[in-house]
Amino acid sequence: MKYIKQAFIIFFISFLGELLNMCIPLPVPAGVYGLLLLLGALCSGVVKLPDVENFGALMIELMPLMFVPGAAGVIVYYKEVLAVLLPFVAAIIISTVLVIGATGVVTQRMIRNKFKWKK
Repeated sequence: MKYIKQAFIIFFISFLGELLNMCIPLPVPAGVYGLLLLLGALCSGVVKLPDVENFGALMIELMPLMFVPGAAGVIVYYKEVLAVLLPFVAAIIISTVLVIGATGVVTQRMIRNKFKWKK
């Protein structure tokens, strides 16, 4: 019964995100509006973490299943994928290196600033 209540809360907030997506003419996906609404509800205390925690954990455990259709589509269209494989791999490698580098720089600056604030 608790899963039904938690699912209802999450799906209701997702529905509100869909409504916001229809009402606000911005190129923002409805899921993002729903996540922002859920974050706001959790931060303000309107929704308590135990009210959505178990169902959220279940959804995260089931998330890999959502990638199966996409992976199957890639396998079906492997010839088209091979045509763009080199640029795709290059983009992945370059973006990964950039993200790792940016994360390292930001982390180092945050650590340095933390020690400056304590002195």
